[in-house]
Amino acid sequence: MSELNDLDASTLAAGVRTGTIRVVDIAEAVIRRIEQRQPEIQAFAYFDADLVRDRAKLLDAVPRKGPLHGVPIGIKDVIHTFDMPTTHNSPRYANSHTRIDAACVDTLRAAGALIVGKTVTTEFAATLRGGATRNPRRPQHTPGGSSSGSAAGVADNQMTLALGTQTGGSTIRPASFCGVFGWKPTWGAISREGLKMSSTTLDTLGIYARSAADLALLADVYDIDAATGTLPQSLAGLKVGICRTPLWDKAGEATQTAMQETASLLRNAGVTVCDIVMPAEFDTLHQSHRFIARREGRASFLNEYRTTPSLHDDFKATVENRAGTSPGQVRQAYRHADLCRALWEDIAAAYDFVITPSAAGEAPFGLDSTGDASFNSIWTLLHVPVVNVPGLTGPTGLPVGISVTTRRYEDRRAIAAAGLVSSLFAVRGAMAAE
Repeated sequence: MSELNDLDASTLAAGVRTGTIRVVDIAEAVIRRIEQRQPEIQAFAYFDADLVRDRAKLLDAVPRKGPLHGVPIGIKDVIHTFDMPTTHNSPRYANSHTRIDAACVDTLRAAGALIVGKTVTTEFAATLRGGATRNPRRPQHTPGGSSSGSAAGVADNQMTLALGTQTGGSTIRPASFCGVFGWKPTWGAISREGLKMSSTTLDTLGIYARSAADLALLADVYDIDAATGTLPQSLAGLKVGICRTPLWDKAGEATQTAMQETASLLRNAGVTVCDIVMPAEFDTLHQSHRFIARREGRASFLNEYRTTPSLHDDFKATVENRAGTSPGQVRQAYRHADLCRALWEDIAAAYDFVITPSAAGEAPFGLDSTGDASFNSIWTLLHVPVVNVPGLTGPTGLPVGISVTTRRYEDRRAIAAAGLVSSLFAVRGAMAAE
């Protein structure tokens, strides 16, 4: 019999609404799981069981607040919370309390969410250096980053939903490595007020869940734009693009196989599958992402550089511009991004959705690095929605995700498509198990 912490958000919220589930019982299930698994997985930077119990009692004592009433959610430790510290995994901010919620957290609380703790991030969510969190599928392997604890915690049933962020691949890559749904919304669709800033052009809130239905629920909570036209209810008759991107030479065996299997499954489901070859303008888009991230990072971390002599050299190098990024390169990068966004709108408009890699392969062995974000950065710069779909595995048995993307502000279409593709993977998995 499933524990309450194993259930998805839609099921928990329905049980609370009908009175068959109490929030305090959800809280106790989550607390037991976290206390059992935290020593090994280390998903949490801050967790206070008594605070969770107190919040659960309050939620049981008041009328239903909204569609997330009683649903346990983890918050990445670069996102402000009024009742928990926000440390950014930085010694300078140890035990730092902002005493205010970020806008995205405020919205969750208004919907009745039970905030269970702060999840581990890499320092300032702006480095590939690994942290304490381990991959729950195989603890000797990285969970990805920088939203390490959020992805691992959802995958390990320590929380039902979680917030992360993405500047390069910090939401989608961990989702792929840990085998959960990850959604990087359209840039600017959800407020970033109250989140640590790295890049104004790139930073985006991220969301983790164990079902596409739960992502759709959060799309409602965050008032995401309605899709253009009717959302797909089945795959038959759809036209889907397969976009390997100009960085396909970085794809390992696991990702190459996952893309091939996905295309084959889609064809067998009655989908018209077309290969997308991006125009030459996209060949260097990942370099434009790098130029913009470096230049905006210089401004974002200047105060840390001036006030914190012990600041890690990664950030000193950014502020000092050791890479030698010139103003001309940055100006051209902004123009390049604008051009490619317009081109992608026209390309994507020809398809119901597009499939692309989520990561270069399975989660790498070791915790020193969070892995390669090559397949994520261009989509972050294009500002489009991306949803990682779990369900496939690589040659060693670790998860390998694929991503669904669309035009900007078609997040609901991307989520619906992710649900349909996930169902295909589930049927394939069930047949393989027989």
